[in-house]
Amino acid sequence: MLIINKESLKLQFPPAVRKKQQESNEATVELSATNSGFTLNPLSSPDEDIDNTTRNIDQESSSSASSGFNIISEDLEFPEGGLKAYLTVFGSFMGLIPAFGMINSVGAIEAYVSVHQLADVSTSTVSWIFSIYTFIAYSSCIFSGTFFDRKGTFRPMLIGSIAFCAGVFATANAETVYQFILSFGVVVGFGTGMLISPLIGSVSHYFSKKRAAATSIATTGGSFGGIVMPLMLRKMYDTVGFPWALRILGFFCMACLIISLTFTKERFRQETEPIESFQKLLKVYVVDVFDYKSLKELKFMSCAFAIALTECSLVIVLVYFPSYAIMRGNSDNTAYMLIIVSNASAIVGRYIPGLIADSFGRFNVVIGTISICGVVTLALWLPFGDSLKVLYAFASLYGFFSGSILSLSPVCCGQISRTEEFGRRYSTMYLIVSLTMLGLIPVAGAIIGDGSVRGYNNFIGYSVALLVAGITCYTVCRHACVGFRWCKF
Repeated sequence: MLIINKESLKLQFPPAVRKKQQESNEATVELSATNSGFTLNPLSSPDEDIDNTTRNIDQESSSSASSGFNIISEDLEFPEGGLKAYLTVFGSFMGLIPAFGMINSVGAIEAYVSVHQLADVSTSTVSWIFSIYTFIAYSSCIFSGTFFDRKGTFRPMLIGSIAFCAGVFATANAETVYQFILSFGVVVGFGTGMLISPLIGSVSHYFSKKRAAATSIATTGGSFGGIVMPLMLRKMYDTVGFPWALRILGFFCMACLIISLTFTKERFRQETEPIESFQKLLKVYVVDVFDYKSLKELKFMSCAFAIALTECSLVIVLVYFPSYAIMRGNSDNTAYMLIIVSNASAIVGRYIPGLIADSFGRFNVVIGTISICGVVTLALWLPFGDSLKVLYAFASLYGFFSGSILSLSPVCCGQISRTEEFGRRYSTMYLIVSLTMLGLIPVAGAIIGDGSVRGYNNFIGYSVALLVAGITCYTVCRHACVGFRWCKF
């Protein structure tokens, strides 16, 4: 029998929360070994209805009558609102306009450079720019997550903001593949990764029951950026040229990030000792940042791969959808408008599923919406891609139902994680996401090949296959937690 005293958790909470923790009884749990590692088995009833907004559920096997539900309770109070909470959501929204907005707008950049600066470069080679960009963006989350847990929001966001804007300004002068890789892929990617963890993690400090809705509102900033950025670029490519279009975009992102830095605040952070040596620095930010225990959890690994596969499918569609429209004989302006329609639909598609998810379960909703994405792709885009009307219909429907891929992924990760561990586990998850994307995104460019109709049709099938694999992983994670029975999860 192992006794865990919650007061031993070294976190700096507000006085009201500390008082509640001190008054609470010690949590008594039984430590048992399983084939996949160690789990904490509660002494409470397994038949109790599940409220996953305040508890984490771990079920090793639903077929075993003795396994039951393993619940880890958290006696933390969440404001669920208030001025500081809503200002943090607003600050996160503003910061995600450039962070997620750039991810949603890479198609507008790829479509231009592939026929201008990099016209003589193969599609598969150009794809490495955006593959490295997503890899750096997501892998650097593992550093920014630990930085956020230890130091709060301001420092990682400041570093990320400087790197992001500097990278955009440098991309304006890029002419060759390696210059685009260094400026956009590495520098902008690093800045994006440094921003994502504190922007998403800070919202989870204030909300539990309303976490999905609050996170969805914040992530709609990415869809808003996905509307504004292509509109800006489409207009400025023709009026001021590519270099100044990127510079003006950089100043726009800088303004958004300054506002975000002002309003985004953490609610609590880990109590840490000062780092007095370079060896300790490496240990804290390189060795200890990786949550090795998570690699033994079926629920965590299946959730991580689900997010990796579905986000990879989303990214490759965002990158190559404009080029597909141009290949079908549509103008550049039409191609950019399709991106705008998709991102406009995603604003609603990120908010509404977030509201529904708090009532019907985060995993239930994300599995449903991603499944519809696959159906829409096979029913509209693949057979009728030569029709502009169908492309607009597909862009609006796909944008709406794919909105939950980015908005609910951090919430799903948070549902199977303790609040004080969220930053580290979220970062570890996105290291897995980044490694997956590094390998899978160039495959998309290779499948497209010379840009023929057949190549793009194969690419569409590839994007759907990733969605199906992601849905399977989400289902495995759900089964590992609550089995196949219907419940709010």
